[in-house]
Amino acid sequence: CFLLKVPLISIHCVMFSGQQYRSAPSNVCTTPECVTAAARLLQNMDATVEACQNFYQYACGGWLERHVIPETSSRHSVFDILRDKLEIVLKGVFETESDQDRDAFKKAKTLYSSCMNETLIEQLDSKPLMRLIDSIGDWPVASEDWNSATGTDHTHTHTLDSVLNTQCFICQSSPIIDQPGLGMPSRDYYFNDGNYKRVREAYLQFMVSMARIAREARNLTQEDDRVVEEMVQVLDLETDIANATSPAEERQDVTILYNKMTLSKLQESFNLNGFNWTRFVRGVLSSVAVDLQREEEVVVYSSPYLEKMNDVLSKHTVRTLQNYLTWQLVMERVSSLSRRFKDARAHYRKALYGTTVEEARWRDCVRYVQGSMENAVGALYVRETFAGESKRMVSDLISKIQEAYVETLEELNWMDDQSKEKAREKAMAIKEHIGYPDHILEESNLKLDQEYAHLNFSEESYFENILENLQAEAHKTLKKLREPVDPDIRSMFIWPDLFLVRFSLSLFLVFPAGILQPPFFSKQQLQALNFGGIGMVIGHEITHGFDDNGRNFDKDGNMLNWWSNYSAERFKDQSQCMVQQYGNFNWKLAGGQNVSGISTLGENIADNGGVRQAYKAYMKWVEREGEELRLPGLDMDHKQLFFLNFAQVWCGAYRPEYASQCIKTDSHSPLEYRVLGSLQNFGAFSDAFQCKPGTPMNPEIKCRVW
Repeated sequence: CFLLKVPLISIHCVMFSGQQYRSAPSNVCTTPECVTAAARLLQNMDATVEACQNFYQYACGGWLERHVIPETSSRHSVFDILRDKLEIVLKGVFETESDQDRDAFKKAKTLYSSCMNETLIEQLDSKPLMRLIDSIGDWPVASEDWNSATGTDHTHTHTLDSVLNTQCFICQSSPIIDQPGLGMPSRDYYFNDGNYKRVREAYLQFMVSMARIAREARNLTQEDDRVVEEMVQVLDLETDIANATSPAEERQDVTILYNKMTLSKLQESFNLNGFNWTRFVRGVLSSVAVDLQREEEVVVYSSPYLEKMNDVLSKHTVRTLQNYLTWQLVMERVSSLSRRFKDARAHYRKALYGTTVEEARWRDCVRYVQGSMENAVGALYVRETFAGESKRMVSDLISKIQEAYVETLEELNWMDDQSKEKAREKAMAIKEHIGYPDHILEESNLKLDQEYAHLNFSEESYFENILENLQAEAHKTLKKLREPVDPDIRSMFIWPDLFLVRFSLSLFLVFPAGILQPPFFSKQQLQALNFGGIGMVIGHEITHGFDDNGRNFDKDGNMLNWWSNYSAERFKDQSQCMVQQYGNFNWKLAGGQNVSGISTLGENIADNGGVRQAYKAYMKWVEREGEELRLPGLDMDHKQLFFLNFAQVWCGAYRPEYASQCIKTDSHSPLEYRVLGSLQNFGAFSDAFQCKPGTPMNPEIKCRVW
């Protein structure tokens, strides 16, 4: 700003976007925070696009033009930029030594240092991996005797265990048996053509390269033909396993997936040529000294998969099974090994993600420590950056949006009063965790240190540190089987991501500190932006408690049908409208494939409900507090600003290779369609921007669940 002094008059001017404007009217906010927010919103927009034609392009066109996807990334978005900033903060924290650090902080910094010790990792090269392979009974493709049958009965059972049960974990008081994850992101990569075929070919090349490196480590001749032959057999087995798994579209209804049975019934139902389920489950639990009796119950999520496994296992040799088992282990450990292992993976990553450059090592190290020591890293981050007042303000927002959800129920003519009352009870039972659990900053509270007391990291042993972490996490999970369920999860909640907001079926909303910044939230920015940002996220997560999965759980987090038959049927009808709407979105970037309206239904319901509830809560705030000031340079009222900030939260771009993956694996719709779908269904948006009926953003048919 500058001041022109003229006799008897002074004219205040604001420099904005290269133009001069006379002093702002009294209804325009000119604080530094408002000017900054206005600049951000304007830069991200493309005003040449009609808002009623394509609001995503209108809101994000400028952002898309100004941002280039980094060579290290498969996607670049507002979320990713904020995450990058958070990681820079953590890098500084990890690299700052302090004599005052408590034990948990010291261990997190030691783990980071071991990851950054690149010189030693290069010197060790394949030695840590080969020791691990030897400890599990060898990798046949990398052994000296090609003709070895590989395996006693024990090895055979061990291999079958791994193939059958890549996912066996504990939920509350019962083990859950589910179909395994796959080496490639989804079953489509094993069967489809186009980019999926290119990825498949690169994946096989990666497999062969890793087998060659392992043979070289043992000073064995290459015998390329045999190496390729063996790894092709592994890929054939993986393909059969992928074919046996159920597609995501068939796994949406948790009430159908959920099959509880005794261990003896499991043995009777899925004998698998004499496979001993009791010995297997007890073996898994033996590491924590838990013994499961034959009449105790397990939960089977994968009956169709298990029914097909007899035929799969009969087609392949024990040697191929053992090769597959070890390959899965080797593939997961590449990131913690020397450069030549990553180089062997580079072509596969390029085909899969479109990336041509590995992330900076420090970023990988920050992400690993953050993911494996969640509460310790959370405490370090909060101590460095978090403003306590934000916690109170977000808590207040959550209360307002809970109230808006309850009021929204009265607008629904498809739901009867009995079910509405149950929905009210559930919505108001939701509790929140905002920013951090209080105990992690209390020096006198030893709970944080006790969480990591069993870990002993060394700066010279990154690979071994990872194995120790994996074992500790497995033990922590398995021990839950005999531990009482904590009715107050808030005493210790998980931080898998400082930036990831999520909703637990135990009815807890978790808002990590990392997301409480613009454009989502700031105590200085307009409430229109806060409600359109973090308010929408709050509404989204609350609605997850009532989406196609969450609706199957009651206010205490138990799987229970609290719906009347009438309302349950109407819910399915309302949902089907969204299945069809989103299923018609054609994503050119993913080779012209359509979005899966079934797989993305839960997130789409949450997106639609979230923006609707946040808007309703904001309108109530305006009724109480009055209309807010406008932003300089933007000819928009408070309603339009709400929708603009909502849309700009989702600005982002994908690489085509990653788009082909996301459309098959991501439960969210692509960023563009999260905006378009939600706003096409919301009459208040069309009113705010005066979109005529029949325009793309104001279609005649609108879908609504909540």
